Amino acid sequence: MSNKKNKNREGIIYSTNPDFVFDNSDDDLNQDSPAPDKQNLRVIMERKGRGGKTVTLVTGFIGPDDALEALAKILKTKCGVGGSAKEGEIVLQGDFKQKVADTLKAMGYTKTKTV
Repeated sequence: MSNKKNKNREGIIYSTNPDFVFDNSDDDLNQDSPAPDKQNLRVIMERKGRGGKTVTLVTGFIGPDDALEALAKILKTKCGVGGSAKEGEIVLQGDFKQKVADTLKAMGYTKTKTV
């Protein structure tokens, strides 16, 4: 029988201290993303290793995964294409390098670089 409230206690098995309180706050996971004008994003068109299909990559995003997903959703809607977002990288299907760069600059990501 598993105890759901103890699933996040990695590495803590037992403590002999009667005053021990497990601190479950993860400062790294609850970080806010920097302001858009502080982000150094790169917009790249790539075809290598994708079966000849062209994709547009947005790399360099710093912040939590839900903020990355939200930005990816906005970009996919603006371009009218599919794509994905994971590990600080947004992948859009097709060559939308200039449109993505213009959209990011309009959103306040002023340090966006097109490569």
